[in-house]
Amino acid sequence: MEDDFDIPVAEGMEEDMDLPEETSYMKVGEEKEIGKEGLKKKLVKEGEGWDTPDNGDEVEVHYTGTLLDGTKFDSSRDRGEPFKFTLGQGQVIKGWDEGINTMKKGENAIFTIPPELAYGESGSPPTIPPNATLQFDVELLSWVSVKDICKDGGIFKKIIKEGEKWENPKDPDEVLVKYEARLEDGTVISKSDGAEFTVQEGHFCPALSKAVKTMKKGEKVLLTVKPQYGFDEKGKSASGEEGAVPPNATLDIDLELVSWKTVSFVTDDKKVVKKIMKEGEGYERPNEGAVVKLKLIGKLQDGTVFVKKGHGDDENDLFEFKTDEEQVIEGLDKAVITMKKGEVAHLTIAPDYAFGSAESQQELAKVLPNSTVYYEIELVSFEKDKESWDLNTEEKIEAAGKKKEEGNTLFKAGKYARASKRYEKAAKYIEHDTSFSEDEKKQSKALKITCKLNDAACKLKLKDYKQAEKLCTKVLELESTNVKALYRRAQAYMNLADLDLAEFDIKKALELDPDNRDVKLGYKALKEKMKEYNKKDAKFYGNMFSKLNKLQPFDTNEAQPVSIDSKA
Repeated sequence: MEDDFDIPVAEGMEEDMDLPEETSYMKVGEEKEIGKEGLKKKLVKEGEGWDTPDNGDEVEVHYTGTLLDGTKFDSSRDRGEPFKFTLGQGQVIKGWDEGINTMKKGENAIFTIPPELAYGESGSPPTIPPNATLQFDVELLSWVSVKDICKDGGIFKKIIKEGEKWENPKDPDEVLVKYEARLEDGTVISKSDGAEFTVQEGHFCPALSKAVKTMKKGEKVLLTVKPQYGFDEKGKSASGEEGAVPPNATLDIDLELVSWKTVSFVTDDKKVVKKIMKEGEGYERPNEGAVVKLKLIGKLQDGTVFVKKGHGDDENDLFEFKTDEEQVIEGLDKAVITMKKGEVAHLTIAPDYAFGSAESQQELAKVLPNSTVYYEIELVSFEKDKESWDLNTEEKIEAAGKKKEEGNTLFKAGKYARASKRYEKAAKYIEHDTSFSEDEKKQSKALKITCKLNDAACKLKLKDYKQAEKLCTKVLELESTNVKALYRRAQAYMNLADLDLAEFDIKKALELDPDNRDVKLGYKALKEKMKEYNKKDAKFYGNMFSKLNKLQPFDTNEAQPVSIDSKA
């Protein structure tokens, strides 16, 4: 396509992307320099896949070492036993550390290593003379991944058994592990066949929390833990079944991540917490307006049960409600729409999202004011509220009209955030109208304008002025002479300190409707605000846009401009 554009490389991408080394693309027989110190690699046989070992990994190789004149000075092949070492730890000459980490499993290469990366001026008598350039024919047989998980040499993790899937526990999650911790001499100092703890809070020593965050379910590892992630220079006294740890001791820990329970914050303020006890099925979750059926037990902090449904003699006596209809406390409402069918979860709900500061008589007990409540729930089934793609054109318009009316009712009740959601959903039903008839397109346009205007009124009440401005702009794209859109956008501009843009919109609105009382009052308020600004010290307002934010917000109730439009 002629109109296609080249996609430029994002700034910094080359540095940030973990691309294979250039040597990964070598052909058999090709020789390349690695680094800038004279190390050369010639590919004899290609390896498998793309992976190469990292520093800290335990590698196993066969090799033959010769001088440049062909004199052989060492060979693991002749001994019939592969050579093992830890990469990047200085256990071999520098040329090996730098060269072997470019190899793939099964690869065979010849490295030409200058003296600076080999045995230098002293050589290695009697077989290697001073300042000798060496050649090694190396085959990388295998390696065991050993990760420096803190990138400071404090914890090395050697994977003994790979885990399942790809997820790792996060800080709030509760993990179940098996472990055995030993001193370097093999003395066992702590052991457990089932320790459960929150990742963030940790257990035994800091290394366990650091390690489990890198592990998958069922993964088994061997940790080598330096003192800073163990018990540092203080060590640890013996207590109970746990042995003493000397100061500055390095520990070896066998660790298995058996399982974990995902803990998440349902609300941004972390006042509704959900802990998954059993994963649900598939990917579908209830939407707003869905009818849900639950097994449910509600408890107070002291364990008193205040509601119980779907348990005991009648398991079909399920707790049923419609989401986003204020039929239950807000915390329960918000948590359920994050769940999958069959999921079992424990909820902790702060008073703000529960019964608040009022006493509430529930089915089995009273909930006292300002009580945190706890629920054990299972989402047995749900029926989602229909989405736009589930409806034909006539049904879309009908559904949009219904959601608009629901929004109007909520707006009049002062529930602006929930009203805004209704208007957004109404507009979504009729967002795409290409398949509509001409008459349906007219109805759709009128509904879109009304819903976006009313949504803008909600945003003004919620002090979300940027979103109010965007909604009004969308209305004006549909109908450039809409007075309400011009006026509400002017209100948004006033509160965003864009007084010139506000004045432009107000004047245009007055041109279209000179007798509009709200617009006149709004213009008066704007002029007062501009006068207030002009009286201020010019030096104090050297940066107009930053300083204007210090003015009091425009009172959107002054001219009562955000009455909603219930027409259409």
